[in-house]
Amino acid sequence: MTQLTTLDPVLLRSFVAVVDTGSFTRAADSTHLTQSTVSQQVRKLESQLGCELLNRKGRYITATLEGERVLNYARRILQLMHEAVAQTSLSIEQQKIRLGVPEDFATHAIMPALSAFADQYPGIRLEVKSGLCSDIWRQFQRGELDLALVKQRPGSVPGLASWPEPLCWIDGLDSDNLASQPVPLVTFPIGGLYRGEMAHTFDRLGRSWRLAYVSTSLSGVCCAVEAGFGISLLPRRLVTANHRILSEDDGLPDVPDLELTLHAQDQLSAHSKLLAERLISACNDTCRQ
Repeated sequence: MTQLTTLDPVLLRSFVAVVDTGSFTRAADSTHLTQSTVSQQVRKLESQLGCELLNRKGRYITATLEGERVLNYARRILQLMHEAVAQTSLSIEQQKIRLGVPEDFATHAIMPALSAFADQYPGIRLEVKSGLCSDIWRQFQRGELDLALVKQRPGSVPGLASWPEPLCWIDGLDSDNLASQPVPLVTFPIGGLYRGEMAHTFDRLGRSWRLAYVSTSLSGVCCAVEAGFGISLLPRRLVTANHRILSEDDGLPDVPDLELTLHAQDQLSAHSKLLAERLISACNDTCRQ
């Protein structure tokens, strides 16, 4: 049985470089090797194939008839290797999915869906960031997130799917903070949609207000209201038995609904699209409650 010769891509690369440049010197420059190394590699390739691949006479080095045949295969082999590396790198990159969600959805609302996805696709590295919607939206616009679930004004920016997010004023169950002067408010830091709406409403009503409790934590805000620190504006679905909903009868106007929207980058991996479908299903269930 004839032993199959294995072609070393390093040797093929030097051979192609010599033919393309017409010189061992220029081939050495293009491959970042020494001239002697390039020459040795071509000689080794010729020895393996048992034929001369280059015409070394004359000002420019050219391929022999056998060299031209090998040259076509060499280019194809090197191109296939390049494509293999590129596709492998792309595949590895697609194994990471970056998701941004508001804190109130990073808990029980969608956590079962995320956990189930991670269990089903253990080769996928799911990175979830939660926080203020303004921060999540900026990260998404900078391309730092593949998917982003954010609260926004209705119709602001279209996304993959949207759901209404009804808001309501809440106070502690046994508190009457509206009777205080100024009115104590429990809210998120600057940049949150709820905080801006609260300030605007009390300014419009001509009521003075103060920040009694500020936290980036949703649980912190909810607990502070329950403890009687002040009034807050939150999604209606987050109201607990220790909260009291305030209405127009209490002197506070209804607040227009916000919109929960799932945004996605233009180019998504197949697994990112699957995750988006899971998120849409989870949000459908959560927002119907």
